[in-house]
Amino acid sequence: MENFDHQIVREFRDRLDAMMPVLDLRVFGSRARGNAQEDSDLDIFLKVPELDRPLREQIYDLAWEIGFKYDRIISTFVVTEDQITAGAVGASPVLAKILEEGIAV
Repeated sequence: MENFDHQIVREFRDRLDAMMPVLDLRVFGSRARGNAQEDSDLDIFLKVPELDRPLREQIYDLAWEIGFKYDRIISTFVVTEDQITAGAVGASPVLAKILEEGIAV
């Protein structure tokens, strides 16, 4: 992951930590692999203890705000621990790939 992307993720993480507990945050996709194009988005996986509509909207708004500031589209994949352990998300090959290859921040 490039230093510029790391700077963006660090600010995103710091702002999230001030809003809510974050159990896990990982960058995944082309930016984590180092083969991103100039217009590639920044994919971020978040695991939080609980998630409701207002909190999800706060996360999306923050991603938009920071993405706008740095001219980078931030795409978030947000899940709860319960969704991973007791829901279909836990069996997702996408989640397995994120946990295997994602860069924890």
